Amino acid sequence: MATFLYRLGRWAFARRRLVALLWVAVLAVGGVLAAKAPAAPDDGFSMPGTEAQKAFDLMNERFPGGHADGASARLVFVAPSGQKITAGPSRQVVEKTVGELVHGEQVTSAVDPFKTKGAVSKDETTAYATVSYSAKAGEVSKSATDALQQAAQHGRDAGLKVEIGGNALMAKPEAGGSSEAIGMALSAVVLVITFGSLVAAGLPLLTAVIGVGLGMSLITALGSTLGLSSTTGTLAMMLGLAVGIDYAVFIVSRYRAELSEGRTPQEAAGRAVGTAGSAVVFAGLTVVIALAGLSVVGIPMLAKMGMAAAGTVVIAVLIALTLVPALLGFIGRKVLPRKVRKAEKAGGAVQPAGARENGGARWARFVTRRPLAVLLLGVAGLGVLAAPALDLRLGLPGDEAKPTSTTQRRAYDLLSEGFGPGFNGPLTVLVDVKGTPDPKAAAGEVAKAVSGVPGVVAVAPPMFNKAGDTALLNAVPATGPAEAATKDLVHTIRGQAAGLKASTGATVLVSGTTAMNIDVSQKLTDALLPYLAVVVGLAVLLLLVVFRSVLVPLKAALGFLLSVAAALGAVVAVFQWGWLADLIGVEQTGPVMSMMPIFMIGVVFGLAMDYEVFLVTRIREGFVHGERPREAIVTGFRHNARVVTAAAFIMIAVFAGFIGMSEPMIKMMGLGLAAAVAFDAFVVRMTIVPAVLALLDHRAWWLPRWLDRLIPDVDVEGSKLHTAASEPVAPARESVTV
Repeated sequence: MATFLYRLGRWAFARRRLVALLWVAVLAVGGVLAAKAPAAPDDGFSMPGTEAQKAFDLMNERFPGGHADGASARLVFVAPSGQKITAGPSRQVVEKTVGELVHGEQVTSAVDPFKTKGAVSKDETTAYATVSYSAKAGEVSKSATDALQQAAQHGRDAGLKVEIGGNALMAKPEAGGSSEAIGMALSAVVLVITFGSLVAAGLPLLTAVIGVGLGMSLITALGSTLGLSSTTGTLAMMLGLAVGIDYAVFIVSRYRAELSEGRTPQEAAGRAVGTAGSAVVFAGLTVVIALAGLSVVGIPMLAKMGMAAAGTVVIAVLIALTLVPALLGFIGRKVLPRKVRKAEKAGGAVQPAGARENGGARWARFVTRRPLAVLLLGVAGLGVLAAPALDLRLGLPGDEAKPTSTTQRRAYDLLSEGFGPGFNGPLTVLVDVKGTPDPKAAAGEVAKAVSGVPGVVAVAPPMFNKAGDTALLNAVPATGPAEAATKDLVHTIRGQAAGLKASTGATVLVSGTTAMNIDVSQKLTDALLPYLAVVVGLAVLLLLVVFRSVLVPLKAALGFLLSVAAALGAVVAVFQWGWLADLIGVEQTGPVMSMMPIFMIGVVFGLAMDYEVFLVTRIREGFVHGERPREAIVTGFRHNARVVTAAAFIMIAVFAGFIGMSEPMIKMMGLGLAAAVAFDAFVVRMTIVPAVLALLDHRAWWLPRWLDRLIPDVDVEGSKLHTAASEPVAPARESVTV
């Protein structure tokens, strides 16, 4: 591996114009394909194998015309204080406002609340009108949403309080803009501080942008073919920037180290790609395994996000191995700080980076002198941070999680006040009466049974399809959609389905957004352990090959579990308990997004293994070359601690930039990933790892002989490069420290 990559690095350096031209051409082709590609259809959120999804599918089949797919809006009207919405003037305003929308663009119906049973609150202060659209949520045209908002404003101008709920105003979430700009700016600052050179700092940023640009172009180009929506690219954007910068940083850092040892630029590039590049390949593989493993969960949207992000990571690895050494060919020695280059011209020599004591070496010595105390303190600290995760509640955030500045959140609150907390999370009960002797009687009996369930406050009369073989019941719970009592209610109704089937012959399915959220949480919980087994198992096998050790991969996996548990604890503390919520703009606490635990495990495991590979391969390199175990730890930290720290800060900066987005899901992802990287890089990899290696001593690199013979020697540490013929090292002159 190291020898092949060494040759690839030298070739890319020598053929830098060709390599750069090829990448520019690939990027241009990707841009053209993306520009000409048709818009990707939004295949929506589906959860195969759940009762809620089965009901949705049957609903689409039996109620043609988009009953389940079309977007809808709820215009919520509240009369002035002390007045009733049913009074003459207020009623006229409501009817006029709804009338403006009846024949609007994409509008299939706009229902007058005074002609709809249950659309006016019992105290007659609040009413709502439902506006249905032919387009799906996120695809309602701007002119249609403008007309909706204009009608609401007319109602406000007439003296009523009017807010808009539903999903008609929902826009497709887009990654871009200030979030990435903030992350890139912070990354640039970290790189300048780390390298002391604007040229060296700019190269990783440039290659990361190229990689993300190509990745996003391919996602757009393949969107209509593979069903990749705009949401799919959010994770690819996050990870593409983070790993793209990090992988280039490790190549550039090793290149600078090789230059400081007196090697020519081409030889330094070859050795940098042969050693650090080997670590990049295996680190990238662990990320790809973790992301591709999301496919086993059984959620199509999550699988597509994982595969798209995995593709972007592969592009980042290829760029690090080819384009980075090619650009180093253009830059040459300018990658070094100016003062070093001036000293070289004056006749001095650069002191090799690994020949001097630095903060990383001092920290490693501190840890290895008292490994047990450091290990216990690190584990206890992460354990305390992980404690809130014991109270983890899962759900899918809705309008209640939006800021109070949005009309959707205000509409949600008004409906809760006027009709009760359960009104915002109604249950859709589908009654399949096909084949029953008396369909209407069967549906009526089901409606009666559902209305008698404790916790149900209202059940609308059955609504039949044209064929008369399917009915829909709208059941309103007494509790809000995110409350545990609502979950129990769903299970209770489903528990009665078998008895109703026996007595009426009708098949009863509970669906709706609230039921879907419950099913999502359950399915993700059930998939968690199998997913962990697949991803962690494959990654441990991969690290077994990389490190040729049994204990080091196991230690890496256990350390990851600590860091992800601590990160989940931070997410629960902020988004569920409300700690520091105001600081990051979380206006409403609630359950953690259902996909968050398994999503964090997939993404963070790959990133955690990045630091494990980068740091421990350098430690193993020292051990393989004859150093004692504790000396090898110090050597590895002397060489790589500074750059691993910089890489971690860069990832934290990129992820933290997404905390500023208004979408709760992306905000939660940003905080969770930033916290996980911080805990894993600084507590697990930089503290617990050296402590464990020091305690294990020689045993850390133990491998049974029979297994040693079976495992291929991939030579990640580049030991074969030290015995291969290479260019002579320039004679040392007066020492100058980098």
